[in-house]
Amino acid sequence: MGSTPDVGRRDLVKRSAALGLIAVPSVSVLTACASGGDDDSNKVDKGKKTAKNPLAVNESAGLDVVIFDGGFGQQYAKDAEKEYSKAFPKTAGKVKHSATQKIQTTLQPRFNGGTPPDLIDNSGAEQMDFGTLVGKKQLTDLTPLLDAPSVDDPKKKVRDTLRPGVVEMGQFDGKQVWILYYAYTVYGVWYSKSNLEKLGVEYPETWDDMLAVCAKAKKKGIAGWTYPGKYPYYLPFSLYPFIAKIGGADVLDAIDNLEANAWKHPAVKAAFEAYYELYRKGYILKGTPGLTHIESQTAWNQGKALFIPNGSWVENEAKKTTPKDFQMAVGAPSSLDSGDKMPFGTLWASGGEPFIVPKSAKNPEGGMELLRIMLGEKSTKNFVQQVSSLTSLNGGTEGLSLPPGLASAQEVLKKAGKNVVNPRLQDWYVALQKQQIGVGALGEMMAGRMTPAEAIKKIQKFADATAKDDAVKKYKHV
Repeated sequence: MGSTPDVGRRDLVKRSAALGLIAVPSVSVLTACASGGDDDSNKVDKGKKTAKNPLAVNESAGLDVVIFDGGFGQQYAKDAEKEYSKAFPKTAGKVKHSATQKIQTTLQPRFNGGTPPDLIDNSGAEQMDFGTLVGKKQLTDLTPLLDAPSVDDPKKKVRDTLRPGVVEMGQFDGKQVWILYYAYTVYGVWYSKSNLEKLGVEYPETWDDMLAVCAKAKKKGIAGWTYPGKYPYYLPFSLYPFIAKIGGADVLDAIDNLEANAWKHPAVKAAFEAYYELYRKGYILKGTPGLTHIESQTAWNQGKALFIPNGSWVENEAKKTTPKDFQMAVGAPSSLDSGDKMPFGTLWASGGEPFIVPKSAKNPEGGMELLRIMLGEKSTKNFVQQVSSLTSLNGGTEGLSLPPGLASAQEVLKKAGKNVVNPRLQDWYVALQKQQIGVGALGEMMAGRMTPAEAIKKIQKFADATAKDDAVKKYKHV
């Protein structure tokens, strides 16, 4: 997504985020990707544990890093790798860096052969299925990294420097942490302050106001909304927190837990019907169902549509086509009515751009050490300046002049306070979220080929099938 969401990128997504042009591989394909064995004989010897080397990195061993080349690019990782070689001079020239948008296709043979990289940014449309990787015990527990001292303050553990919820996102069942989400993504309804000002309106805090703004825009020949029609799993970036706002965070928890009839909750029905009204009243940009994420973002930047569901990686990803006076901003989902369970300002914000260290990695300590460096203030500020996104380090923006979109993301995050939701469906059940719910139902509904009732029925059927599939490892909120 930034991942994409494809998040994930960025996974979410993720980053979320989907930046390749290939559909998400099926669970069966991803299962094959996680079939390699763990051979300790291939691992490099550990180094000596010291205050400067708390993870006992082999100071002369090579390091193999694969980065998802999406909305965040790869320069931030290259810069962190330089810091790694400064810390361990004998590794100079031994850090292998590669980048791809086709993570699963590129790395499947390496997992199968038991020779995966030491650190992977597992994001994008070809993101490997985390549930499968965890279930097949293919990942290294990152607890040693989290319990190591931070780069900036030896008195603080890395885990104590992270934003709320980041550690928990990397857990699936138990205390082990399998994933470190490096970016911190704010999801929502993105818009241009200048374009709203030209129309003489403000960001709509109620759904009635949203429809009124869209109606006014339509009279001017401007669409209310657009979205990546080819990757409609972007829609949940604003739809899921909308559902939570209407019915409470427990509704999303039930959905994540694959509970029977979870999708039949009245809040889901209300949210789906509200979004469907955007289609029914002609407020969706014509041709949107055929657009990629880049094409929809470009149309939005060109002022053809006012709103787009997205994650905070969009500012960097769309910068080439963003006008200088655009004043990019993000809004929390509008209130449906006075009966909403959560206040206006409720939004989805969570870790994005998921990093993993394979269990069969040759140098897992090196992979974790690079992550420790990336979570330092120097690397964080470099990331923020390069890609207009926060990291999971709780801070790192002091003294920086933030671009409009990132400044807005910080503002809405502060306003949300404790009213932040974190749906887990996109990292627990990737195929269900992207292929089935996103492409198979939401995309069809928003294109007018399926009613809200039909979409809900179909999604519930998909969720039930996943719940009954013994080949799919299940996870639950605790």
